[in-house]
Amino acid sequence: MSDEIKHECGVALLRLRKDLNYYRRKYGTVYYGYHKLSLLLEKQHNRGQDGAGIAALGLDVEPGRPYYQLEKSNRDLPLADLLERIGGEIEEALQAGEGGSGGRVSSLSLPFCGELYLGHLRYGTFGNRTLSACHPVTRVSSCRNHTMLLAGNFNLTNTEAVFRELVKSGHHPAGRQDSEILLLHLGHHLEKMLEAHNGHEPMLDLFELLRRAAQEWDGGFTLCGMFGNGDAFALRDANGIRPGYYYFDDEIAVVASERPAIQTAFNLSSSEVMELPPGHALSISADGGITLRECLERAEHRRCVFERIYFSRGNDADIHRERLALGRALVPPVMKAIGGDLENTVFSYIPNTAQISFHGLLDGLDELRGSRRVRFSQIAVKDAKFRTFITDAAHRRDLFPHVYDVTYGVIRPGADTLVVLDDSIVRGNTMRNAILPILDRLGPKKIVVASAAPPICYPDCYGIDMSSFGELVAFEALVSLLEKRGEGDLVARAAELAAADLEKEDAKMENRVRALYERVSFEELCAEIGRLLTPPDLSASVEVVFQRLEDVHAACPMHRGDWYFSGDYPTPGGNRVVNRALVNYAAKVNARSY
Repeated sequence: MSDEIKHECGVALLRLRKDLNYYRRKYGTVYYGYHKLSLLLEKQHNRGQDGAGIAALGLDVEPGRPYYQLEKSNRDLPLADLLERIGGEIEEALQAGEGGSGGRVSSLSLPFCGELYLGHLRYGTFGNRTLSACHPVTRVSSCRNHTMLLAGNFNLTNTEAVFRELVKSGHHPAGRQDSEILLLHLGHHLEKMLEAHNGHEPMLDLFELLRRAAQEWDGGFTLCGMFGNGDAFALRDANGIRPGYYYFDDEIAVVASERPAIQTAFNLSSSEVMELPPGHALSISADGGITLRECLERAEHRRCVFERIYFSRGNDADIHRERLALGRALVPPVMKAIGGDLENTVFSYIPNTAQISFHGLLDGLDELRGSRRVRFSQIAVKDAKFRTFITDAAHRRDLFPHVYDVTYGVIRPGADTLVVLDDSIVRGNTMRNAILPILDRLGPKKIVVASAAPPICYPDCYGIDMSSFGELVAFEALVSLLEKRGEGDLVARAAELAAADLEKEDAKMENRVRALYERVSFEELCAEIGRLLTPPDLSASVEVVFQRLEDVHAACPMHRGDWYFSGDYPTPGGNRVVNRALVNYAAKVNARSY
């Protein structure tokens, strides 16, 4: 994706189901669990570059010693920093001969040497970038079964409502951060269940606890947690918005945000790693027992399709196949855009995640070409470390276009059309200010930008950092079209309806923006986006080709979560978010007019 956009976090939960010394005998180290958790996080590092955290919990720790350890980092390259610091603690302890006598190691007698591990990678979406915002977050008590450590990939649309409920019930939240509110809310329901048993509940009904709390959450989540007594769980939202996968055998039980991470860490086939079903919780009891049970009321499955287009790594077998299909589906509109002239067209892509879809596009073109040659090359080259060296704001603006470079000598100036494939176009800033100007230097007569995703028309409220209409080039194009027709006042009228809706219950709201998009055709919207993306001094003509939503559904049939394209939000709180975004947009426009 050419636009830099913050998106989904990554989580990993690992439980060792044997004694620590079993792993030393079989694998030569008591750090088998920690090494595997590190690998799970490394293989998901694309999911978080704002923070990282790891917690280790021991089952047989003697009273008087801590029964869990926790480290976090919000530095540059936080996962690398975290693993380096923990690795230093481990090496120092091993050199000092710590870990117990007689060669036997007990829980946490060495740093981060426990039976349970919880890891998290954070991409900041709507929250801050402080260390306190990193997971796991903790609720600490001297009673082990009252202590909780949580980490998740989630965003709730009704955090404010949950906050008010907690205050009403006598709690005093110290902040409004969603992870803290969620932890406090779970703790609130835990207290109520324990009170019903006079504070003593030998076997906590974990599924009932999760059901009571999560039925009040509106949003998408895959939440993993550990209790101080050794119970652990993973819970996924009923719509399946956020991804989750699991595997277990006699030695381990593991949950992660992406399937290939588990496959790589434990050398498994795709069929051995199971999807955590939407609305279900996986429970791992203190004695190692594993139970999978439905926790939440059933809802339509609306798995996030952006996970397939961009977020998740493309080495998942199904995602690889789906991205190829997305590229193939672009063949007809691309052929139309180039007038069928393959001889004078060069095909390329915006690095790096568009590469698989690009291969699908080439496969589809090969079927059409007959004796005609398909010319392709990597024209755009991204300098991944370039931004690291730009510190001054004014200097950054001057150098920003050079984040990308180009391959010279492939395009025939004035003769060739250049087709570049991108995953999606969100804000369009990088395309407008960096990519198109530098591609224009090569002298193509026309540049066709093909997007593997449809236009992103609506804000997301379940994790992606695109909550403002003012940041979406598709909405900018919509407003431009309406104004050209003399219908610009429709936006203000829709905002008035949205403001009235915000006084209602979530379930009674309508998405007041959809009616605006219905006034323009798909072709008109795409053409206007292309016009807005074209710098005024560009020599080449520009055409933007977007994927149609029906083709996304055909390519990714199990992932129907398309609200950023369609405005069809899977939970009632989605309409509140989109209406609030419209009201905020109208308020900013009014403020600028005075």
